[in-house]
Amino acid sequence: MADPSSYRPKPGQIPDSPGVYRFRDEHRRVIYVGKAKSLRQRLANYFQDLAGLHPRTRTMVTTAASVEWTVVSTEVEALQLEYSWIKEYDPRFNVKYRDDKSYPYLAVTMNEEFPRVQVMRGHKKKGVRYFGPYAHAWAIRDTVDLLLRVFPVRTCSAGVFKNAARTGRPCLLGYIGKCSAPCVGRIPAEEHRDLAEDFCDFMTGRTGTYLRRLEKQMMEAAEEMEYERAARLRDDIEALKKAMEKNAVVLADATDADLVAVAEDELEAAVQIFHVRGGRVRGQRGWVTDKVEEITTGALVEHALQQLYGEETGDAVPKEVLVPALPEPVGPVQEWLTARRGSNVSLRIPQRGDKRALMETVERNAQQALVLHKTKRASDLTTRSRALEEIADALDLDSAPLRIECYDVSHLQGDDVVASMVVFEDGLARKSEYRRFQIRGFEGQDDVRSLHEVITRRFRRYLVEKERTGEWTDGEPGADGALPDAPVHTLTEDDARPKRFAYPPQLVVVDGGRPQVAAARRALDDLGIDDIAVCGLAKRLEEVWLPDDDDPVVLPRTSEGLYLLQRVRDEAHRFAITYQRTKRAKRFRSGPLDDVPGLGETRKQALIKHFGSVKKLRSATLDQICEVPGIGRRTAETIVAALTRAVPAAPAVNTATGEIMDEEEPGTTAGSPGEPATTGAPHERRGQET
Repeated sequence: MADPSSYRPKPGQIPDSPGVYRFRDEHRRVIYVGKAKSLRQRLANYFQDLAGLHPRTRTMVTTAASVEWTVVSTEVEALQLEYSWIKEYDPRFNVKYRDDKSYPYLAVTMNEEFPRVQVMRGHKKKGVRYFGPYAHAWAIRDTVDLLLRVFPVRTCSAGVFKNAARTGRPCLLGYIGKCSAPCVGRIPAEEHRDLAEDFCDFMTGRTGTYLRRLEKQMMEAAEEMEYERAARLRDDIEALKKAMEKNAVVLADATDADLVAVAEDELEAAVQIFHVRGGRVRGQRGWVTDKVEEITTGALVEHALQQLYGEETGDAVPKEVLVPALPEPVGPVQEWLTARRGSNVSLRIPQRGDKRALMETVERNAQQALVLHKTKRASDLTTRSRALEEIADALDLDSAPLRIECYDVSHLQGDDVVASMVVFEDGLARKSEYRRFQIRGFEGQDDVRSLHEVITRRFRRYLVEKERTGEWTDGEPGADGALPDAPVHTLTEDDARPKRFAYPPQLVVVDGGRPQVAAARRALDDLGIDDIAVCGLAKRLEEVWLPDDDDPVVLPRTSEGLYLLQRVRDEAHRFAITYQRTKRAKRFRSGPLDDVPGLGETRKQALIKHFGSVKKLRSATLDQICEVPGIGRRTAETIVAALTRAVPAAPAVNTATGEIMDEEEPGTTAGSPGEPATTGAPHERRGQET
């Protein structure tokens, strides 16, 4: 634990200007980013008596080992730079909202020749129009099903589209009139794009135009006694009205606005956002965050707006943003939103009328989300803190293990041996830090040797990073306790970014008993690392093994510490076995062409397409192979040599008729040499104590 006075800047060093500051820990990792109208006044607040600081702020300043700042000319620039650095460095102590679910969007891929309507999650892509987010994917599908009667836009995947174009037969939706079937040329690409544009216009709220147009066409068809066409138009109108009813009008003046509400307590805060377009609620989403510092509601709103609009431009930023409290100061945030949209954005608190009533609804949703989150989340801050303290007491650690790494080994009867490393920070899984390993040092089944190899490789990388950043030297301290002179290392911005193996855990957990724990401890000792604790969690009785103890540590079954260790161990097991299954499936799908050096997937497919099967390719001459586009004579010679070495698989037998299936199916790749065909997944057997 560092003393803030040890890195406090000298009087007069900090400028009295707007800027952004960064706190770094002893490993040079950025742990907090903040902005200030006056850097001098803001940073002075961190270097007061520790007893007067908020507990979270006190933890941050004692974890930090240095502070630095960057001066900017305006507060808007400070806001933009703060957002960029938070995204880049992912600081541990900054407020980061976590989506309580991955919200689905209705997306129209306008970047394709034939735009497609589909459900999308995750990061937004350039050239794709998004509507939502929605609470459930089925809500999107219901809406799309209704609208396809009027706007028969393509919804099929690329594979289905290409197959229909090849065969000249549309899919079922094309036959029943819910797709215009551009795959078979029923309409040209331009008309299909116009349909997609009309679909997007309707989703953005311009609904009256289409309803009036359809009603006029229906009346004209009835006057001309085209009753079937009039009935079809009538059904289209009903479908549109039904789709509109799913989003009731909440603001009568067809307002485009986002409403942001916050519910908070002393530990956490929940944010709810309603997206209103054309007076109707078009989407809803929610976030939850730990309050890692003493922070006001206005500051929470500011962080929410940064996350909500940091990657958005144009119409994705509405004309009006309604919030429960304004950031202080509000001017820079409003200017930043205006710059993102390209036109004026109003940021204000609704005081009366329909907007105030809707804001109260959003606030109730935020409050319910916070209650639900606390009810169902087993890893809330209090529980996590208690779990970490119990682990520290049980293992006799100096402090709570804020970073825990767990390792597990998985294999299939000694084949495809892999290992996993999962990371938990502050009791929560940090999936961006997960790593997986292939065992390279030996072949066969030996979990103890596998763990030793993996931990050696992981912490050797850690030592390399320490040496690169100048955190230690190979010399021994002299009589005065000083280390001998070492080369000066100039730190760069890359030193603050998250790296693969740069940060050590306080606790290493292995899935296993005494042999596995001894292997892990031996690996660390061989590297000269003695400040990282090691334990193992054995499945049989869920006992905790320590390296030098003959008897295990038995934690109570109701212990939060044991529950956390079980979650860490189970996550490592899941991650390892998922990787092992992936490797096994890839091996089973392999064939003799996979052993040809320099032959990629494209040229393998070209060979199979040209000859029809590996059997016919094996009987082809060198000149015939050279006829395949992209295959030169040297590559053809390599292919012939590889196929000559490979022994053809045993012929398959039809068990119903006894017929020998001598000929391979066209377009398929033969299995591995000498391997009979398999019809099911083999039985998985994992190593000792895994």
